Order: sequence, then structure tokens, then C-alpha cells
Amino acid sequence: MNSKNCFYEADKYKDLRDMVNKVTEKYSELTAFIEKRKLADKEVTYRHISYREFKDEMDALGSSLISLGLKNKKIAILSQNRYEWVESYLCILSGVGTVVPLDRSLPADEIVSLLRRSEADAVIFDKKYTEVMENIQKNDKENNVKYYISMDIEEDNNFVSYNKLIEKGKERVKEKDKFYEEYLNYEINPKEMSILLYTSGTTSMSKAVMLCHENIVSELYGLESVLKLYTGKDRYLEFLPLHHTLGTIVMIFVYATGGETAFCEGLRHIQENMKEYKASIFIAVPLLIENIYKKVMKQIEKQGKLKKVMFARKLGNFFLKFGIDIRRKLFKEVIDNLGGLRVIVCGAAALDKEVSKGLNEMGIETVQGYGLTETSPVITVENDKNIRYGSSGYPLLDVEVEIENPDEKGIGEIKTKGPHVMLGYYKMEEETKEVLKDDGWFYTGDLGYIDKDGYLFITGRKKYVIVLKNGKNIYPEELEKLIDKLPYVSENIVFGLPKDDDLLVTAKIVYNKDYVKEAYKDITKEELNDMIWKDIKKINSNLSTYKYIKKIIVTDEPMIKTTTAKIKKIAEIEKTIKELEEK
Repeated sequence: MNSKNCFYEADKYKDLRDMVNKVTEKYSELTAFIEKRKLADKEVTYRHISYREFKDEMDALGSSLISLGLKNKKIAILSQNRYEWVESYLCILSGVGTVVPLDRSLPADEIVSLLRRSEADAVIFDKKYTEVMENIQKNDKENNVKYYISMDIEEDNNFVSYNKLIEKGKERVKEKDKFYEEYLNYEINPKEMSILLYTSGTTSMSKAVMLCHENIVSELYGLESVLKLYTGKDRYLEFLPLHHTLGTIVMIFVYATGGETAFCEGLRHIQENMKEYKASIFIAVPLLIENIYKKVMKQIEKQGKLKKVMFARKLGNFFLKFGIDIRRKLFKEVIDNLGGLRVIVCGAAALDKEVSKGLNEMGIETVQGYGLTETSPVITVENDKNIRYGSSGYPLLDVEVEIENPDEKGIGEIKTKGPHVMLGYYKMEEETKEVLKDDGWFYTGDLGYIDKDGYLFITGRKKYVIVLKNGKNIYPEELEKLIDKLPYVSENIVFGLPKDDDLLVTAKIVYNKDYVKEAYKDITKEELNDMIWKDIKKINSNLSTYKYIKKIIVTDEPMIKTTTAKIKKIAEIEKTIKELEEK
């Protein structure tokens, strides 16, 4: 199965420092990062940072961190996506110690908890967290933090200035002092913990995943073998939070292949930033990609060009049969409106296959991937040579995937083995043993099947399966995909609502207020509810009777989500059941 996911020559690295050294030598003068700066008079400037400049600054920062006594210590990073985040991350891993990326959306009390639990000796943060850090420094006596390093504050009695660390570090590099030498000669064991990542969830439940250099460089090798990037030409717009493994691994992948990375300014600025930076690569969760596609199609409909576009898609497919690709010419206007986008990678959950197909037929290579934080994160991925709509592609090189105890349909728990699998959960031996077995197999908790050609399909989470009294299993994700196709639906979940001694298949539907207002004008809530019920009954008519949705809850209130816009299903179900009980 692995041989099907190897098309391009890839570099094997001993560790991340080896990778940084080699790519610096190879791409020295090329731009690695673009840093946007807004000056006091609202003037905007762009700093293009070469591979050589990036490495020099990393060495300077690392020398200064070593001088503070942080060698072999844990250092947390808490900030928005920005250049200094990347610099700190790769610097710590290349010659200082263990990096602890923290979720930038956490409330103050959870930041306090994670700094304690991780036993971090220092924290690097940006201006958004200045007040939080001041409070922690004054009031929290239970953590290990000795140094609070601000990316933005230059002079402060409480905080260490990030920029001054680099300034002093440059002098150390120039003089080749002992701290610089210690940084350069730092001993890296690629199989020991060097990254400590907390999974999403409340701090009492979140697990700290231990990753090592081998995990990350094995992922790089696999991605370089299967996805083609163009050195000096491709530009990546970093949108996914960098503390999230998927955001980090793609950023490192682009860096390792000689690409450029720019940083998105937030959800509202995506399309604007795409045009501004002429981004060719974008990675996001399905919800966001599906919204982008819906906006594109809505604009096409408004312009009365739907038939023309559908014909152009067929024409592009026809020419592809003869090895002639005219898709990007046919859809130049659409692509230009997205900044010249070439590749979209979708992770974190399944992308609607109609969306994936539509974007691919417009000449924007759209591929699915699958993985977890515990697997560094990518397990399987599609590419332009291997696409099967609805699937998550083939395993990366050196990655094994099997289905545990498949049922009559071939569906069972997905398990994986290889150098991408985590070392375990930090100080949680029992929890580690539950998912990571002595033979090296990691049990994902996801359900899926592998088709006759080796493509992996995800059918749902093991813990979300609705098991009825009659023994029938219902996979909520199957029903959720059908409900998602209704034009007014923003998001939905399907779950088993306890009733008597069985479960009632229930759908909670969040409708799009703007769409409903525009499409149905003065519709009342009762009329909207009746209309949705009619559509649900149509969906039921094509299902086996045991899968029928028997109750709906309609709302315009968004669901509880993680920082990567995935619905926190268990929390949402618990909240919904509680609200129903109170009523």
C-alpha cells in the first residue's frame, strides 16, 4: 500500500536541526517567510526573510536562551500565528530543549493550568497575552516559569525582551562564545521527547502528547514523497493555528521544500490575504473550505453563469483524458479571485466530496488528509495522482494502516504503526496503554474501511456510534453529511437521545440566518421548522428504517467548537440534553 504514495524524490533527515542546516545551505538566498508590519501611521511594510537570515536569527535566539540557563528545559510558546512563533519553535528544537506549543484561544485559567502541568521553565508570548502573563507572574506560585519572554515589549522590569535576546545573541554568534557553541553542539536524541502538545478539551481532560524529532522528520519524508511543491514559486498562507500539529507540519514541509510562508491575519481576512500574498497553497478544515466553495458557486449563480461553468467543468475533464489540462485557463477568473490558489489541503475532518470534486474540476488541486495529534499528525493523504472522492487517500511512506475487527461491511477501528506514532501521553501511563500497544500499533478511536484499491475511508468516531436496543449500529457522520447538503444548514450533529430504555436518533441543526432571510423572507420559526421536517423526511425515505431521524432540534446558535473549527460533539450533546431536560 505504501508504494502507491511515493512519486517524488525526498530527503531523509536525522532530526530537525539537520533539516534546517541542509535547507539553509540549499536555499540560502530564497525567501522563507514574509512578515507584514503595520507602522504607526498605518503604513504597511513587508519584510522578506531569506533562509540564511532566518537561520542566523535562530542561532542568535538559541545562544541567548542557552545563556539564560534554559538548556534541556521546557519552553512554552503562546501567540498568534506569526514569524516569531516559527523562529522560536525551530530554534528550541534545533539546540535548546523541549517546546510546548499552547493553544492561543485558551482562557487565562487554562493557560495557568497548562503551564503548571507542562512544568515549563519559560514562556514566549505576544502582546495579546501581556496582561495574562503579568497576573500569572504575580499570583501563581505553583508553576516553574522563571522567564517571561515578550515578542513585543522592548523595555520592562518584569519581562525579557525577545528582540533584545536576538540582538545580544548576534554578538554571541559573532564572538563564537560558549553559549553559541553550546547551542550549535546541543545533543539531539531523535527518539526522545522534544515536543509536548496538549489535545483539545478542558485542561482536566486534555492529554499531553509527547512527540520527538523522528516523528516530524518521518512525516516530512512522507509528504515530500507524495506532494509536489515548486521551490521559489509556491507560497503558503498559514491560517491553521501553529500550535495545531497540522498547521505546524505543513509550515515545516513548505519551509523544507524551498517555499515561502506568509501569515493570515484571521478568518475575516482569508480572501483578502490570498490576493495580497498571491498564495498558491492553503490548508484548512472542511467547514472553511466548504464555505469558500459555496461563496464561489453563489457568485457564479448570481451572475447567471452556472450552466456555462458546468459545461466548462465537463470540457476540462474531457481534455484531461488526453493529458491536456486547460482547467486553470477555463477558470482563470475564479482562481484569480482566490489569489491564484493552486493547492488546497483539507484536514481534521472529512470534506464533502462534491466540494472536493468541484474545486478539482476548476483547476485547484484539492486533497484530503487524515491523522491525529498522536500521529504527528498525517497518516494518509491524497495527491493529484491518487484522488478518490470521499476517501482520505493512501498511507504515507513507512506508515502502516489496518482495520481492527472489521464488520460485514469492512468497517472497524483504524489502527496505525510506524515512526509517526507518538511516544505516549506525558505522565499518563494508563491512558497511553489504552491506545498504544506493546506491538507498536496505535488505536485511533476512528472507524473506517479500506476499499479494494487501498484507499482509506473514515466513517466516524467509535465513541459516537449510536447502538440501538435491537443491536443495530448507526454512524452519525453518514446522516450528518446528508443534512449538510440542505442549502440553509450551517452545521449539524446527529446523536442518540435517551428515551425510555432505547435511543432516539436526533438531529440538531443550526441554520444560516442570512440564507434563510434572503431565500424565505418573512418565514416564521414554526414554518421554518415544518420545512426542515419535510426535508428530513425526504432524507429518511432513502434510508433503512432503523436509521430514520425521529427528532430534530432547530437553532441559529453556533455549536461549541475547538480552535480548528471542529464541533466539540460530546460537549454539544451534553449541553443539548441538559437544555431539553430543563425544558
